[in-house]
Amino acid sequence: MKIAIVQDWLVTYAGAEKVLEQMLEVFPEADLYSVVDFIKQDDRKFLKNKNVSTTFIQRLPLAKTKYRNYLPLMPIAIEQLDLSSYDLIISSSHAVAKGVITGPDQLHISYVHSPIRYAWDLQHQYLREANLTKGLKGIVARYLLHKIRDWDYRTSNGVDVFLSNSNFISRRIWKVYRREAKVVYPPVDVSAFSLKKEKADFYMTASRMVPYKKIDIIVEAFSNMPDKELVVIGDGPDFNKIKQKASKNVKLLGYQSFNVLKEYMQNAKAFVFAAEEDFGITPVEAQACGTPVIAFGKGGALETVQGIDLSNEPTGLHFYEQTAKSIVDAVQRFEKHKDLFVADHCRQNALAFSTERFKKDFQDIVLTEYNNKKNNKMLS
Repeated sequence: MKIAIVQDWLVTYAGAEKVLEQMLEVFPEADLYSVVDFIKQDDRKFLKNKNVSTTFIQRLPLAKTKYRNYLPLMPIAIEQLDLSSYDLIISSSHAVAKGVITGPDQLHISYVHSPIRYAWDLQHQYLREANLTKGLKGIVARYLLHKIRDWDYRTSNGVDVFLSNSNFISRRIWKVYRREAKVVYPPVDVSAFSLKKEKADFYMTASRMVPYKKIDIIVEAFSNMPDKELVVIGDGPDFNKIKQKASKNVKLLGYQSFNVLKEYMQNAKAFVFAAEEDFGITPVEAQACGTPVIAFGKGGALETVQGIDLSNEPTGLHFYEQTAKSIVDAVQRFEKHKDLFVADHCRQNALAFSTERFKKDFQDIVLTEYNNKKNNKMLS
């Protein structure tokens, strides 16, 4: 079995790259393809130091820093990858990787982190944040996103099996492509976090400070609760704006090392999470420390956090509006029911999203689908 794995782009080591890393653990013999590859030589360990075949975008001006600006060219670029010699193609896609061209005797399995967010249901949010709601640039942007949607829908027909990183994304895949998707939760390195049952008297959150993470409303909420301490870890373009909202009981620590992050996660009485994420890794990491989570009740957090209304062994609770008031109400509810949250239950729930579980589920599905394809081919 000759295998190719296709990634959207390789520029950093984040969530999608951690999934790719475990795919390569399962299929170390696979060849690797990507639109661009700008991972530094010292950081290529997760790629098993493989050579990566890239597209013409790799050689375009300023591609190293402005690769996203070439999004309108990426559908053409990804279609130029010659995968005709492979039996199995696995695409890891949140943009264009699933659009590779394959033949009828090849099996194409696409692990979808999300259909292209800024082209589908998050288009209007993207246009607002990019200041593209008016003028000629706005018209051009809307036209290009329209063309990308057409291409994205058409190329879904080239995928034999869809996998998704959550039930939330499975619903999005059905909405956009009208295709069923099997859920394989992404790998979380829960072994890097250890259980601590004794908690200190503070709450915490951690995130890159960008608008959709909603750190601003968490800080605003705790600024309205001066008797409760909040620790905020993370940096980003919204840091100064968020700092202006912080009262004395809110400590903004900026970027911190992993060991510092882990120590705060272990000691916090609860982790607060206000983003709508496709999956959301940090709530799982907090639970791996035995720390319950107060999370926005939409997206992946509904699957990773066991709420007090639906579970006999709750690992947190949900709030349902992205507002400071809703967070204040949730914290007060948490304080009222804090004896319901047991550190061991949080840890046990986190283990369901471990790296080992991902590798087993992913390998089982891929090999089953490949054998079914091979058997059907023989029968025909």
